[in-house]
Amino acid sequence: MADELKGCTVAVLATDGVEQVELTEPVKALKQAGAEVHVVAPKSGTIQGWNHFDKADPIPVDRALDQTDPAHYAALLLPGGVINPDQLRLVPRAIDFIRHFVEQKKPIAAICHGPWTLINAGGVNGKRMTSWPSLWQDLTNAGAQWVDEEVVTDNGLVTSRKPDDIPAFIRKMTEEFREGRHTGRPRG
Repeated sequence: MADELKGCTVAVLATDGVEQVELTEPVKALKQAGAEVHVVAPKSGTIQGWNHFDKADPIPVDRALDQTDPAHYAALLLPGGVINPDQLRLVPRAIDFIRHFVEQKKPIAAICHGPWTLINAGGVNGKRMTSWPSLWQDLTNAGAQWVDEEVVTDNGLVTSRKPDDIPAFIRKMTEEFREGRHTGRPRG
């Protein structure tokens, strides 16, 4: 549906090293569903996308992190790529940004290595979730129940493993963002 996310504003937190398809495909789907979507990054201008081990395209940044209020957004998308979340974990403002969504129980969708940042933001304890397989121990150690499934939803948190899971990820992400928007309050 073209308007199922009309009125929903979504932040996509990413930086250099983001797995390009894990950002561009969900963003395209969110916009097609009527959401307003902003790529938020620790710097302005562009961030460097990657296709696994190879540089891909520069991705325009809509909002610099230090000038962005997470309260403006109804939902959060955390794309993966190894470099992207590893770098974001070192930026206290990025972790604070994510923590806002966790504490306010707003919908969050994270794919591949994206859930890594949720550990630092206190968002995985007691959650059933998935990720790129190499994160299973980190997530388990932080209190998550890790499973190897295409897409997992736990009370407004949507997680997937890899680019092959993007179609299922988009379906569940759209559903959770829609439900969070329609209730008029955070999920949880």
